[in-house]
Amino acid sequence: MTSTPAALSPPSAPFAPRLAPLYLAGFTTAFGAHGIAAALGAETEDIGWTLLAFGLTLALYDLAEVLLKPLFGALSDRIGVRPVIIGGLLAFSAFSVVGAVVPGMLGLVIGRFGQGGAASAFSPSSSAAVARLTDDATRGKYFGRYGSWKSLGYALGPLLGAVLVVWGGMPALFWALAVLGVVAAGWVAVAVPRVPVLPRRRVTLVNLGRELTAPGFLVPTLVLAATTGALAVAVGFLPLLGRQAGLDTVWSMAIVTVLAIASSVAQPFVGAAHDRGRVSVRLAAVGGLTLITLGIALAALTHHPVALVATALLVGLGVGTATPVAFSHLAASTPPDRMGRTMGSAELGRELGDAGGPLVAGAVATASVPGVGLGVVAALTAGAGALALVGLRRHTDLPASGDSG
Repeated sequence: MTSTPAALSPPSAPFAPRLAPLYLAGFTTAFGAHGIAAALGAETEDIGWTLLAFGLTLALYDLAEVLLKPLFGALSDRIGVRPVIIGGLLAFSAFSVVGAVVPGMLGLVIGRFGQGGAASAFSPSSSAAVARLTDDATRGKYFGRYGSWKSLGYALGPLLGAVLVVWGGMPALFWALAVLGVVAAGWVAVAVPRVPVLPRRRVTLVNLGRELTAPGFLVPTLVLAATTGALAVAVGFLPLLGRQAGLDTVWSMAIVTVLAIASSVAQPFVGAAHDRGRVSVRLAAVGGLTLITLGIALAALTHHPVALVATALLVGLGVGTATPVAFSHLAASTPPDRMGRTMGSAELGRELGDAGGPLVAGAVATASVPGVGLGVVAALTAGAGALALVGLRRHTDLPASGDSG
């Protein structure tokens, strides 16, 4: 029906490297978002922030993405994904320089908000490019690889971020991100093929509302929002709890690396299994959210370092299970001419979760203790899993390759 992308053949094994620059773009946004987030979590006591101020600062990057991702996604449908990806990566580098050279809180706020706005351009456009450059038989696998590289950003961001912050403070981390953005932009310009701009149907507000409220869009987006919100809370709060448990900065940030490695390893395998019909959308979504709920609940109950590592492992496996299948299902059910708009809108849902998770956890923790804030996030994640169980009907349990109607 609408599940097969037009105009481009999928990348067979010899041509798969043309997707590699898109993986680096995903790595860059993850490194930017979660490397700095984890560094802030580990340094919060030294900075002297309250938990609410910490949560608000964590959310800056994501609030910028909430405002701009649908706009840039729609723009990529009009002018093509490559210029939007390249422009976004260069803007990301420019705002990273601002964060590096402007001192104090002002530079941190402007740099982080600007990075989020730039990521709004290249992140959904990269997802749309992956969808357009793959077909039903391989989409889950390649979305899994794309997500895996994002998870590597989550892993190396906190780890390298710790080294850079210890060596040169937050400016050193911002400078590293500036260089990474320039390298990624150059690689995309050289290696990613031009994705043709397709004729677009006129869309009314009624049509748009119908698209955004259709279960095929709404439920996978809810799953992505819940996984991303819990992930943001884990990336920010696990280093904070590690410091409170007596770990130093490097070891407290290394806990997040466990989460990211687990997610990075799981995503390609789960995506490929979905392509072969072995993992359904419902199983991946509900199973992934269940693992995340268990992990966050464990951290709410005890802050022992071993429990924090177990939380990181459970959350990482949960994110790695749900994310590639949800994205694959969205891409398979979207006409190619509005792939950018759909991915932008879906990522808007993710960013609402990414911004809302830390805000909820921080606000509740400020009024009580961190464990209660984490417990609320675990309950919300469980609720999302229940809605996914009900909302993903039997016909969405099939992988994209089996969707005939």
